[in-house]
Amino acid sequence: MAKDSSQDLGTQPISKLLIKQAVPASIGILVMSLNILVDTIFVGNWIGSTAIAAINVVLPVSFFIAALGMAIGIGGSSIISRALGGNNYEKALKTFGNQITLTLVLTLSLVTVGLLFADGIIESFGGKGGIFEPAKIYYEIVLYGVPLLALCMMANTVIRAEGKPKFAMYAMMIPSVSNLIMDYIFIYVLDFGMAGAAWATTLSYAICLAFILWFFISNKSELKIDFAHLGLNFPIVKEITSLGFVTLSRQAVVSVTYLFMNNILFDLGGETSVTSYAIAGRMLMFAMFPVLGVTQGFLPIAGFNYGAENYHRVKETLNTAIKYAAILATLVFIVLMIFPESITRMFTTDAAVVSQAPNDMRWVFAATPIIAWQLIGAAYFQAIGKAVPALLLTLSRQGFFFIPLILILPKFYGELGVWISFPISDVLATIVTAYFLNREIKKNLIPKDV
Repeated sequence: MAKDSSQDLGTQPISKLLIKQAVPASIGILVMSLNILVDTIFVGNWIGSTAIAAINVVLPVSFFIAALGMAIGIGGSSIISRALGGNNYEKALKTFGNQITLTLVLTLSLVTVGLLFADGIIESFGGKGGIFEPAKIYYEIVLYGVPLLALCMMANTVIRAEGKPKFAMYAMMIPSVSNLIMDYIFIYVLDFGMAGAAWATTLSYAICLAFILWFFISNKSELKIDFAHLGLNFPIVKEITSLGFVTLSRQAVVSVTYLFMNNILFDLGGETSVTSYAIAGRMLMFAMFPVLGVTQGFLPIAGFNYGAENYHRVKETLNTAIKYAAILATLVFIVLMIFPESITRMFTTDAAVVSQAPNDMRWVFAATPIIAWQLIGAAYFQAIGKAVPALLLTLSRQGFFFIPLILILPKFYGELGVWISFPISDVLATIVTAYFLNREIKKNLIPKDV
């Protein structure tokens, strides 16, 4: 019975499938986002503001290593979706086995290096003065759990590729909920301080991995691998890494963007402008969760039907995903255009920030209604296994347009040049993506009976 479930991706109505895939993905993203916010509140109130700074020093290191698991997961899951669509179960099994091996080898290697050079790494990421000691305590404990997190992030995409979105949602919710519970126990009740925060995080990863192991061992999964599948296969590894590099590159560009933005805004407007951007960044994380959920739900459906050469279903999936994502993005746009002041006051009562942030937020979200075309279009090329266009289109908005714009426009328009870079880059990236997507559809999505 479980084996038939992935075949639903090729038979059930597209609208029903997309809702079934996107709703759990959206809920999972929302819960993870809320976890980050509430966890920060707990740590700040129960340990102190220095603890928040210490965690922020560690997160770029731990999440970069864990992002390898996500990149391997997304790259391999594209292969798995297409393999299941083409009834090539052996390739799907071999791909999953290679994902496990790659994730373990790469993350364990990086964690080893990270622990050997802990002091230098912590200091280079800003862990200096009074921040160093709490950062080191958190760093050393959390780093032991990072390979577990990487395996969870990798396996979550595989669960989704199997057509099991609810289980993928559970896998995203479990570490978030368990982390908050253990935060309360280890920090508030037992008063373990920074070590308590670190162990709560690490143990939440372990609980998540235990759930995922149960899923693949049980009859819920159709991917039953053995040791033979763990041996690395060069063609599969090459395809995983080429597609996964898209995700890893996106994470890297996001980091570079934050680096540029914080420095440019500080020079132009000081701490108030940096705080305004931080609030807008939080809203980008929270407000866009339904659109990102549709994008995630779209991937396995498009990949499966492309592998099965059901091109009419692929086109229908594209059109439906763009329509749903555009409607949701427009609703987000309306809310943020009407209530930016109220939203800002949820984060701070600072008069200068409350005065500036609403207008900045409106610029940041000004082109939100059209962003669906860019997100879905870039994701489509990743779903069908075309790594180069997927990489270029994924990087187009921030890498090719946004970063150059924020380096050029402020020279002419000051701080306003930074904020208008958001909608300009959104519009340009959407136009480019729409062009290449339309060309791909006309060239390759030709129904077999035509």
